[in-house]
Amino acid sequence: MSDGKNLVTINIDKSEILLICKEKIEKLLDELDNEYVFWDTAELKKRTCMSWNSIQDTFFSDDRFPKYKIGGKWYYPVKETRSFLEKWLSEQIQ
Repeated sequence: MSDGKNLVTINIDKSEILLICKEKIEKLLDELDNEYVFWDTAELKKRTCMSWNSIQDTFFSDDRFPKYKIGGKWYYPVKETRSFLEKWLSEQIQ
C-alpha cells in the first residue's frame, strides 16, 4: 500500500513543448532540404503534391519560377524554388 509520499507530480507547459517540437521539425526539414542542391521534375511533383499538368498550368511559365533545362531534363534549385513556391502559394489565397 502506498501512503502517498512516493508520488511525483510533473507539470508540463504545453506551449513550451509545442515550441520545442516545432523547432525540431523545422531543423529536420532544413536538414532534408540541405541534402539537395536542386530538384528534378519528379521531386518537384512530390514536394508540391501536384501533377506535372497542374504545375505547367499554374506556375511553370511564371518568369519568377527558377528552372534550368540541361539536355532534356529540367532542374530546380531547392532554396530558390521553395522561396518561390511559398510566395506563389500565398498569392493564390489572397
